[in-house]
Amino acid sequence: MSEIRNELKYLPSHEWARVESDGTVTVGISDHAQDSLGDVVFVELPEVGSQVSKGEEAGVVESVKAASDIYSPVSGEVVAINENLEDSPEVVNESSYDDGWFFRVKPDDLSELDDALDAEGYRSAIEDES
Repeated sequence: MSEIRNELKYLPSHEWARVESDGTVTVGISDHAQDSLGDVVFVELPEVGSQVSKGEEAGVVESVKAASDIYSPVSGEVVAINENLEDSPEVVNESSYDDGWFFRVKPDDLSELDDALDAEGYRSAIEDES
């Protein structure tokens, strides 16, 4: 069974969101998503300073099996990207919730996360997939 962390919010498209102490939102893909994708070989991230919109494509993750869009859980300005993924995309497989995060957003409206799934809701959603 995939690891699902209780402190995170999840999108049905398998991204996770963590609200940081400074109010920014860190985004990555779930353990379930990285496991389904297989070996990640490339990650395309948004540019720092660019605007992302809730539910819109913000990047791409490619594996040996498939390419998948990465959707932003909130609208706002990208304030950081995980530059380590440029040279080491496999970190997403090794540490999807910690070292394998994708980007950080300064949200326009944090309440946009209210629609996201909690850990239990996400667990139910991925169980329904199988």
